[in-house]
Amino acid sequence: MTNKARYAAAIEASIDKLHEEGRYRTFIDIERRKGQFPTATWTRPDGTEKEITVWCGNDYLGMGQHPVVLAAMQEAIEATGAGSGGTRNISGTTVYHKRLEAELADLHRKEAALVFTSAYIANDATLSTLPKLLPGLIIYSDSLNHASMIEGVRRNGGAKRIFRHNDVNHLRELLAADDPAAPKLIAFESIYSMDGDFGPIEEICDLADEFDALTYIDEVHAVGMYGPRGAGVAERDGLMGRIDIINGTLAKAYGVMGGYIASSAKMCDAIRSYAPGFIFTTSIPPAIAAGAAASVRHLKTDQALRDTQQLHARILKTRLKAMGLPIIDHGSHIVPVIVGDPVHTKQLSDMLLEDFGIYVQPINFPTVPRGTERLRFTPSPVHSPKMLDGLIRAMDSLWSQCALNRQELSA
Repeated sequence: MTNKARYAAAIEASIDKLHEEGRYRTFIDIERRKGQFPTATWTRPDGTEKEITVWCGNDYLGMGQHPVVLAAMQEAIEATGAGSGGTRNISGTTVYHKRLEAELADLHRKEAALVFTSAYIANDATLSTLPKLLPGLIIYSDSLNHASMIEGVRRNGGAKRIFRHNDVNHLRELLAADDPAAPKLIAFESIYSMDGDFGPIEEICDLADEFDALTYIDEVHAVGMYGPRGAGVAERDGLMGRIDIINGTLAKAYGVMGGYIASSAKMCDAIRSYAPGFIFTTSIPPAIAAGAAASVRHLKTDQALRDTQQLHARILKTRLKAMGLPIIDHGSHIVPVIVGDPVHTKQLSDMLLEDFGIYVQPINFPTVPRGTERLRFTPSPVHSPKMLDGLIRAMDSLWSQCALNRQELSA
């Protein structure tokens, strides 16, 4: 066998393993319709089409179809064309990028903000760059942090400590065991997207003060959604001023694309100047920046959208609990229903899609631990009562059909 044949066999074996474990991820082709979200058209593998309702999207508030956002993008594309034309350092910084960063800095009450192509890149680039700026830096990372944070911490070449999820006592032990003079940073999230639980922000900030550490929070699933201006859970809890670096996304509640950090002017300048993930990447198109800025600006005042979304999430959780389905409820907008087996999770997802026109993607290992495979629902303000009724009936029917347990998980 030649080397190339061995390479091909190894690649095929790795894919076969995913199929055998029931973890192979299938993309479905959908086309969202402006003005009709959350409905979409699903194109089956055989080319036929079916109308579906999307229940697992990250466009949490439907801003991806909001007239304010679309108008800003259309105006920008007419004025400037498609792409930005370069990296931020070489011809790719436009007035639209600067306006967006100003909106984000104002949102988080920080001196500055820095926009990246995604929140993944913002996390990875920032966390992997900080040890270059702070020699000897020790990063304390929550064990359930997002893959982008894990990758950034892993690649930075510095010291790291992993504390048990949301366990401030364990974090204290780790901080106390290290050299008091060593620079320190605590990296955690405000909302952990798979269980929908909240990070202990105030307690972590107290430890950071006690041990003279910087704080880095990922508010990706919270920006636009929480706080009087949509700045996240830290704003809601009156703690935003105690966070040194805030990471957020423009691709979820804001409905567009991109990610960012907000921090001091000097911190943003240093990351801008040293992070390869920022320096060597073409900047987001001006139209994207314009749409994101319009979305951020709008959600600073549209509390009604946030209230409606939270109401719909509470209704869905209440009705699922009433049927005895095993949901996790930490009070956030994320509604996970635990199935506990990858094959069954995929089967439920497939039946919901084919038989009921309901699209919810199965969530399997490694995104979640084995044995906690789930369907993860994200109700939005634009899901109607009729859609909710249809989802409840479908889940009740399939849960019985598949003979799955009915029990409520404690938070």
